Amino acid sequence: MKLTRIGQAAAVLSIAALGLTACGGSNNPGTSNSSGAAGSSDAAGASESGAAQVTGTLTGSGASSQQSAMAAWAEGADGIKSVQPDLKVQYSPDGSGAGVKKLIAGQVQFAGSDAALDADEQKQVQTFCGPEGAMNIPVYIAPIAISFKLDGVDSLNLDASTVAKIFTKKITKWNDPAIAALNDGVSLPDKAITVIHRSDESGTTENFAEYLHTAAPEDWTYEPAKAWPSDIQAESAAKTSGVVGLASTTDGAITYADLAAATELSHVSIKVGDEFVAPTEEAASKIVEASKRVESTNANDMAVAIDYANAPAGSYPVTMVSYQIFCQTYKDQNTVDMVKAWGTFVSSQAGQKAAQDEVGSAPLAASISDEAAKAIATITVAK
Repeated sequence: MKLTRIGQAAAVLSIAALGLTACGGSNNPGTSNSSGAAGSSDAAGASESGAAQVTGTLTGSGASSQQSAMAAWAEGADGIKSVQPDLKVQYSPDGSGAGVKKLIAGQVQFAGSDAALDADEQKQVQTFCGPEGAMNIPVYIAPIAISFKLDGVDSLNLDASTVAKIFTKKITKWNDPAIAALNDGVSLPDKAITVIHRSDESGTTENFAEYLHTAAPEDWTYEPAKAWPSDIQAESAAKTSGVVGLASTTDGAITYADLAAATELSHVSIKVGDEFVAPTEEAASKIVEASKRVESTNANDMAVAIDYANAPAGSYPVTMVSYQIFCQTYKDQNTVDMVKAWGTFVSSQAGQKAAQDEVGSAPLAASISDEAAKAIATITVAK
């Protein structure tokens, strides 16, 4: 499988540069040529460079972890409106699973997801997206923080096995010897641990479970899935905001969430080799850089498989790549134009800078932005 490099961007492209280099075929019918041919120099995120503009409303649904970034991209001063003022984007943060289901049903034009389409979903989406299915385009890298609220304790060190035992409720007290052994000198209270998980289907849950299943298979025996294991009875809440909100008001709570959304909570540093690594965007980028591309039925798919079992030194392993999922074909040219304009912008260096400024996400490398532009340029009208 081909290695992919998603990491810190070397530089941020100007809007003018974006207008010259992004994918083509995003012209609005009635205002300019709308051939939709891949490889055109017309920018999907054009501004004053003179490239064609698009008009209309694009609808999406999915990962609640993308909500803040979506606000920056859709409505922020440096978002899509700075380059495509007549393009409106509506996004409902219903959770990754719900977003994928809506795309499969043809109820939205793109989905946001913290987990790439699996083989069954890729097959199902062909009904709406055509025989080539859909492409997973990375839009940002996010550490999944294992976050907690515990009076008197600001930080903790844990390894994968201990995290798994906490979330399967084999460890139920904060002063358990397994936790104490990893946190020498920390005064841990004799207090019950309140585990909080996502009640809705979530790509964050799937990534978190994938990490535990890979790094601590004897302690986490469940297959990774968007739904929380039904036999682990614990507190729950819907969406990222729900689990963070509940944990923030519950002393003794522990949960998992996109780092950018869990700013009011304390975070666990995870053992990697002989060191403990805190959740940061830079540390998250390191493990993604070491990961490989997922095989797919769509030649333009950019999904990666995080290599949790071989986390390099200094990397934070509980990491997700958040995607926006676009069809390979759509029924009409205007939809193609809107999707190209939007998809190219959010994955461009300018779009990445807008999200980084808003939510602190790790931007895609310039090479990945370029690859995304080429993939999105192949989107066309169904024949």
